[in-house]
Amino acid sequence: MVLYCTVRSKNTHGLSLSHTLQHATIAARRLLVVPALNSIQVQQHCIRYCNHVEIDATEGPPSPSVISPPLPYTLHGDINSRKRPQLSNTFRQKSSMPSLNNGQDVESCRESSKNLCGYLGKILNAKVYDVAVETELQHAKNLSELLNNTILLKREDTQPVFSFKIRGAYNAMASLPKSSLSRGVVACSAGNHAQGVALSAKMLGCRAVICMPLATPSIKVNAVRGHGGETVEVRLFGNNYDEAAAEARRLEKEEGLAMIHPFDDENVIAGQGTIGLEILKKCVSHHVDAIFVCCGGGGMLAGIAAYVKQVRPNVKIYGVEAADAAGMTASLEAGMVVTLPSVGLFADGAAVKTVGSETFRLCEKYVDGMVTVSTDQICNAIKLAYNDARVILEPAGALAVAGLKKHIEENHISGSTFVAITSGANMDFNRLRVVSERADDSERTLQITIPETPGSFRAMYSKIWPRNVTEFSYRFESNQEANVLVSFQPLLHVENDFDAVMHDLNQSDFACSDISHNELAKTHIRHLAGGRSGCAHERLFRFHFPESPGALQRFLEALNMKWNISLFHYRNYGDDFGRVLVGIQQTQGEECEGMNRFLQDLGYHYIEETYNPAYTKFLRTKPENEDIRECSSKNIIIPFKNIRALWIYFCLGSVGPERM
Repeated sequence: MVLYCTVRSKNTHGLSLSHTLQHATIAARRLLVVPALNSIQVQQHCIRYCNHVEIDATEGPPSPSVISPPLPYTLHGDINSRKRPQLSNTFRQKSSMPSLNNGQDVESCRESSKNLCGYLGKILNAKVYDVAVETELQHAKNLSELLNNTILLKREDTQPVFSFKIRGAYNAMASLPKSSLSRGVVACSAGNHAQGVALSAKMLGCRAVICMPLATPSIKVNAVRGHGGETVEVRLFGNNYDEAAAEARRLEKEEGLAMIHPFDDENVIAGQGTIGLEILKKCVSHHVDAIFVCCGGGGMLAGIAAYVKQVRPNVKIYGVEAADAAGMTASLEAGMVVTLPSVGLFADGAAVKTVGSETFRLCEKYVDGMVTVSTDQICNAIKLAYNDARVILEPAGALAVAGLKKHIEENHISGSTFVAITSGANMDFNRLRVVSERADDSERTLQITIPETPGSFRAMYSKIWPRNVTEFSYRFESNQEANVLVSFQPLLHVENDFDAVMHDLNQSDFACSDISHNELAKTHIRHLAGGRSGCAHERLFRFHFPESPGALQRFLEALNMKWNISLFHYRNYGDDFGRVLVGIQQTQGEECEGMNRFLQDLGYHYIEETYNPAYTKFLRTKPENEDIRECSSKNIIIPFKNIRALWIYFCLGSVGPERM
């Protein structure tokens, strides 16, 4: 049967001819892959899938003079415009299907159409909405202003399992024959796919066995059990994912359970493709330049690309992967599926060594490009998404936002409209520490060499002030020079401010180098900088002061004294109180009492840690015959009896006590 469709616009808002016919094409393509439709079913379908047009379909085939090869269907546009008289047009969809010339069999042409438009039909027929929700396409106001583009977030993190995975899992299971579903299903996953399968099994009332590695965190195991209920069995097996997957394959073979693959399955791909359908549905009258999609095994990327490229081919599709788990990027570059020797696990929801063969085929055909992002860029994307959506995305869930930002900045794009899929929010609480440490892409880190002379530390700091200093690390090394690690935030409203600070420091004989992107420095050295020192007569103090803008600068001004500072460490953790560790060198005798009086008059809460075992074991190489116990301060909590007054005093920006 060939369908001859006459299209009449119902649009009253001046919808363009191309958009109207685009909707009609979706409807007609959908009809091509559904056998034995009668005229009533055709009209019901058009009402359901094509809100902006009316379509009359005649069962055929019509005469050869009516049909225009190479399509087995023709759409005639009868478009009503408020500004122009009635316009008649014929819309021909680009196609690789054979023509009807030379008496070709109509049924064979229809089969060719089915092969071309198979995923379009599967996506339109996907059984996802019994359990999944149509998520919001949210305008990210702050991110849009930051990047000077219109940014829309497709909020898949708001699904019942806080991830898009429920779409593909449910569609695959709901599409199984009743005989297969009655025997049950099996899946291997330690993440979002497992939760999707569990909830789907509960909704469908079928048995599900989910294999997870023995080391899977209990929070994930409990989440799967909570979503699944009595019908779901969590089987902990093996020391890694591969061993758990082998157990799942054994159950598939021996017990006849249906395997629900996390990505390399047509019905899973089609289920994820409904995300693309929803995006275009919300953007019928709006231009979209590109859609950025997280990629692990490639199921969501393949599904969205397969739909969008057949409905609105001018929209670019970009996949985003973690740089240390870029399996699809490597496969597309090689022109074949490749297996990575290892993958990074920070974005564990997208850490896949081998992408799917079917997902690779679709991505190679439809995807416009791949973007890889670093751990720091992922952490920054989590922060940016939080600023707009007030949700803490998991690392894999923020990949698309990270890739979008990188793409815009590298290509200097402005004034465009982009969509990023926020694909999941099952954040492991233990990850928050590293995310917080590395999320601020405005923080820059310098290694600075200063002369070991009184006042040089404050002189160096004066070159950085009034920028917000987030970290100071210094340890006495020799009497000639000292190395200082400093992290700060350059002024955003000043162009090339960071370069200006470096230039000013070098001009003042404070040699410095940028280590902001040094992985060793960020991961380890910043926590170990300084190490042991054998400087004589050193006393160690912890100081607390109310954290506020300029608080560290006021503390350094108050610390103006005749004794040498041999250790200094400060890190802004976002707490209400700043914490500083200071080592001070002094000589014995009368100066001991002088330092004690100075500390009491300083006006800050302090604790002496000179004999703390952690200090003596890890930061101290004690010179022979040194004993400064008689100098130790007996009073460790000082002056301000009214702590509320102390808080107000420093938050208001006072320069410190007059005696300083």
